[in-house]
Amino acid sequence: MSRTPARFTQADVARSIRAAKQAGAGSVRLLTDGTIRIDLQPEPVGDKQENPVDDDREVVL
Repeated sequence: MSRTPARFTQADVARSIRAAKQAGAGSVRLLTDGTIRIDLQPEPVGDKQENPVDDDREVVL
């Protein structure tokens, strides 16, 4: 059984990330169908707070 060819190579990913940084892109997504999508609009920062830190908590041991 032969292996299927890669949908994108490591060099493709590196070129995409480098180009996205130069363009000031918000994100780079690698999709399972082999598509490399570069989003030029940055994602809103305030919407994705996964782990907010509560600085006012008191820890007692």
